[in-house]
Amino acid sequence: MAASSAYHCPLCHLPLALEQRTYRCANNHQFDVAKEGYVNLMPVQHKRSKDPGDNKEMMQARRRFLASDHYNPLRQHVASLCVEHLQNTSGQLLDIGCGEGYYTTEFANHLRQANEQAHVFGLDISKIAIRYAAKRYPNCDFVVASSHRLPFADRSLDGIVRIYAPCKAEELARTVRSGGVVITVTPAERHLLQLRELIYQDVRMHSEAAEDLTGFELIDEQKLNYEMALSGHLALDLLQMTPYAWKANDALRATLAAYDTFACEVDFMIRVYQRAIVDDSEAVQ
Repeated sequence: MAASSAYHCPLCHLPLALEQRTYRCANNHQFDVAKEGYVNLMPVQHKRSKDPGDNKEMMQARRRFLASDHYNPLRQHVASLCVEHLQNTSGQLLDIGCGEGYYTTEFANHLRQANEQAHVFGLDISKIAIRYAAKRYPNCDFVVASSHRLPFADRSLDGIVRIYAPCKAEELARTVRSGGVVITVTPAERHLLQLRELIYQDVRMHSEAAEDLTGFELIDEQKLNYEMALSGHLALDLLQMTPYAWKANDALRATLAAYDTFACEVDFMIRVYQRAIVDDSEAVQ
């Protein structure tokens, strides 16, 4: 007998049921579970390129940098916010743009300490990143899919986390339950300032204007700022995992790699948006 799942078909939007190792909808669209445990719900007609997402070099650099835990304070901070705002819910959380799962697995660890029934999903457009995440972190469910076409039912999620990841506001409003939350992380004005000063002659501060999410109210806003002491090779990995890598020349890369210690500031803006508390009969936006 097929078991119901949280996923909806990306082609016809009907519920998907899992039978053995295949997700299937009533229209018989089928999606096999990979040996690593993830499912690919990114139909070829939804792709803009053959292999969307970050390239291999960017992913390897991000993997090495995150393994150093210089971003662990951010991971712990956001995980605590997930627990705080998903208490008294079923604990259905989606991490959009999850990459290799560095943050996602920690969200799952925190939520399950508070609620054994909590269920955390990680979604990314990159199949390579999701394959790695699913293989390494069995405490989450990982899916290859577009953040602009979330393969989840209307109002099925208690919360969504977006760390730099794009997503249409309409999809957030569609999938988050009444009273649920969206937690976003964006660069605050001084984020990676010292790295940017090596690249640009005229460095502009990041805008700290809050995003306007239709159907949501901004209920919390916090900054997280601290300085990292990086080896030259970690500084190079940090550069490689950012869009600034496209602006860097070989001389700059050599300069970074030669540092014994590169002091670099991180400056995150963390916001919590709450879905309007409405009657269940409200039409989906």
